[in-house]
Amino acid sequence: MLDNQDQQAVAGAPAPALDDAPARLRFREDAPFESPIAPLGDFLAGGNFAAVRIDPGEDVRALLPHLGRLKLVEIAFPKFRDGRGYSSARILREAGFAGEIRAAGDVLVDQLGFMRRVGFDSFAPNKPLDPAVVAATLARFPHVYMKAADGLAPVWALRAGA
Repeated sequence: MLDNQDQQAVAGAPAPALDDAPARLRFREDAPFESPIAPLGDFLAGGNFAAVRIDPGEDVRALLPHLGRLKLVEIAFPKFRDGRGYSSARILREAGFAGEIRAAGDVLVDQLGFMRRVGFDSFAPNKPLDPAVVAATLARFPHVYMKAADGLAPVWALRAGA
């Protein structure tokens, strides 16, 4: 199998199945979005969808003109080492997208804090995550060291304001 620094899917590996079920872990106050999620190509071809799925290698910037009609963007993680989805979430948040951004696939508990920082607010991991471990992981580091899409003040800014 070919794995070129995670820049392409592993040859012969099956693509993750589209999963229109609600996220299994969600950090939003609004009601979960429960409608079909379209692949990016179908969405851009003119389909009337309010949810779209971004697979590795697809450019999320193609969605920027359509953000006003989207409720959910699901970003696929076929394997935990593929970090391109982090950039996609950050691009969406910096463009002003306030809808749900879901990480789906091979999402591990130790990635959740980083994913939350770049803008993910819901998760559909392939394997269930223990809620106690999730809570402990997200509470482990109360301060951050750099600005990100989550808007938390970096610790240096807190020190400067003291």
